Amino acid sequence: MTEATLHDGSSLELTVHGDGPALLLPVDPRPAEGSRAEELRKWGVDPALGRTLIDGLGDAFRVIAFDYEGHLMRTPRPDTLTPDSIAADLLAVADAAGAGRFAYYGYSWLALSGLQLAIRTDRLSALVMGGFPPVDGPYAEMLRVTAAAHEMSGPAPSAPEPAAGSADDDWSAAKVSMSRAQTGQFLTLYRALRGFDDRAAQVLIGCPRLCVVGSADEIRYGERWGGVTVRVAGPVVAGRAELEAAGWDVAVLDGLDHTQAMQPERMLPVLKPWLTARPAP
Repeated sequence: MTEATLHDGSSLELTVHGDGPALLLPVDPRPAEGSRAEELRKWGVDPALGRTLIDGLGDAFRVIAFDYEGHLMRTPRPDTLTPDSIAADLLAVADAAGAGRFAYYGYSWLALSGLQLAIRTDRLSALVMGGFPPVDGPYAEMLRVTAAAHEMSGPAPSAPEPAAGSADDDWSAAKVSMSRAQTGQFLTLYRALRGFDDRAAQVLIGCPRLCVVGSADEIRYGERWGGVTVRVAGPVVAGRAELEAAGWDVAVLDGLDHTQAMQPERMLPVLKPWLTARPAP
């Protein structure tokens, strides 16, 4: 078993599958089972999402998979989850797997993490951001939502609920199932990103890059969440020419929301051919 030692001294298990150019994939390689799997299906999430992505990419790449989000839920770091520490953790994963250069694919806040990694290292051979715009990202909106979640969180975690973005989801009625330490770490992250100029950061990215969003990716939160609307598709669709001029390839998946676009049957037909066409590092 391969493990990476993260910036806080904790150990993160890695699953390495396939052969070829290295690809860091922050997903849970273990399919959910039982009631957890049923709950994920209700939200439109593939219980084996991570495993399906690994299997779908493992014939062309050396996939280095790791459940970074799950690790943070189990061992939260409310004071130290910053862009710098996330980038250090991702580099530690690559080091532990012996990947000098590597591609990276992340979705939602893990896509944001990939952008922070890309502006801090020259080791990326390719970057794919799914479900988060590379320019005009909703940092202020996510800070407000996360601050509201932190206020509503309890002292200890209850059974986790999946993140989703379907237009049918009632976000106003959603329950916060995370502990204050768990929500606090994301509050720390978004506070650290206040003032981050993602447009100016584009010149620091030196690798091929792809952005993938669903055209219906917009999440509206009720008043107890700050009355915030998180627009993911809007900045990508409106700013497509600017993104392409900055070096991004852009894929907009018609009619899909945040949850639908991340499912393997939607993502793999875009992700795999694009990555395969990149020159090996």
